[in-house]
Amino acid sequence: MQERGTFGRLGFVLAAAGSAIGLGNIWKFPYITYANEGGTFVLIYLVAIVAFGAPIMFAEILIGRNTTQSPVSAFSALSSSLQKSKAWVLTGWLGIAAGFVILSYYSVVAGWTIYYFGKCMTWSFNGFGPEQAANLGKDFGAFLGNGPLQILFHALFMGATMGVVILGVKGGIERSTKILMPVLFSILVLLCGTSIFTPGFGDAIGFLFHIGPLSADAILEAVGHAFFTLSLGMGAMITYGSYVSKKDSILKASFQVCLLDTVIAIMACVIMFSIIFSVPEAERATTFSKSATILFTTLPRMFYELPGGAILSPIFYLLVGFAALSSTISLMEVVVAYFIDEKGWARKKATLLVGGGIFLFGIPSALSLGASEFFSNAKILGDKSTGIFETMDYLASNWLLPVGGLLTALFVGWALPNAFTQAELEEGHGPFPYHAAWKFLLRFICPIGILCVIWNVA
Repeated sequence: MQERGTFGRLGFVLAAAGSAIGLGNIWKFPYITYANEGGTFVLIYLVAIVAFGAPIMFAEILIGRNTTQSPVSAFSALSSSLQKSKAWVLTGWLGIAAGFVILSYYSVVAGWTIYYFGKCMTWSFNGFGPEQAANLGKDFGAFLGNGPLQILFHALFMGATMGVVILGVKGGIERSTKILMPVLFSILVLLCGTSIFTPGFGDAIGFLFHIGPLSADAILEAVGHAFFTLSLGMGAMITYGSYVSKKDSILKASFQVCLLDTVIAIMACVIMFSIIFSVPEAERATTFSKSATILFTTLPRMFYELPGGAILSPIFYLLVGFAALSSTISLMEVVVAYFIDEKGWARKKATLLVGGGIFLFGIPSALSLGASEFFSNAKILGDKSTGIFETMDYLASNWLLPVGGLLTALFVGWALPNAFTQAELEEGHGPFPYHAAWKFLLRFICPIGILCVIWNVA
């Protein structure tokens, strides 16, 4: 078996936060907050982080740290040592499958950030006028329909991800996140600072923190996003937890990751809403789309209408790219760690073969956004999705992640003895008087919440 690395205390927090922080924070959370009328939704989301997200994060890191193994090996080891059903190992396999599938299409979107960073640099130097603004949607459609370009930028982002993972836990993942996360946070602070001077800043803050009515669907959406935004159910926190020292507190580290993830999501809202509320009200209805394409078809025009937009626009795409990279690193590490732990492969071999396999598996997704009629119109799941990209996203978001999280909550809540879990949580932390409450959340509240989310979106 290959020798495993270990995160330093700060290294784990930054790596885990990097895994959690991605397009879900920069784009999806602002969108769903806007769609659900702001302040009350944010409050429900914060409650959901405490009641659903944090408890499952404790559970996943506990599994990883106790076994020092990747998801499949971890569930297998615990099931054997505690004489539990070997069927629990399927939970680990779900995490491997989720990491593989999500990275295959996530890197396609992540590749767009490289392309648009270059586009913004060109616009900033050569000028961005009415003609460029009018053609944003058309240009983006042409980009999606260009198969070679889609594959190229998919390959570039996969290459960057592999380059970090191949260097290992300390030299690659921890070192890169110690650079990426401070830079990402600095860019967010800069963009938040400039947001103060936009015409829509006051309205944005008022909208973000006002209290109003909220529907049942909005509550379920808050619960679902609290779960998904923390990279739960995909084996990432189990894998990263396996690199955590016994001297470090699982509870403190989890709290810090949840806090960082939430703060960055709120900062992204301030930035996005300040831009959105700076445009005329009649235009807002068509401005904030549920599709991630808003980042490439609408925001460039808005940035260039603001003072300093020629500087802010490329900086924004650098931010989105960094956020995406910190997530793709964790997704690949989940799969790579399996081959290192279970098959005894060297990290370089595992990374190259896994990365190559995921890249090839992602090509149909890259071609399913207009480049290939066959892949774009495929209805593998009937009316549930159209195209390979949408099908992969539907499978991962609605089934692999929530089912993986549900099984993890049940395993730690019911299968692992109380004395075992309490001792593991207290190691490196000290007394934890809320163990019974945490177990109650895992046994009852988290499963009920996840089942409701699955029922609502499936």
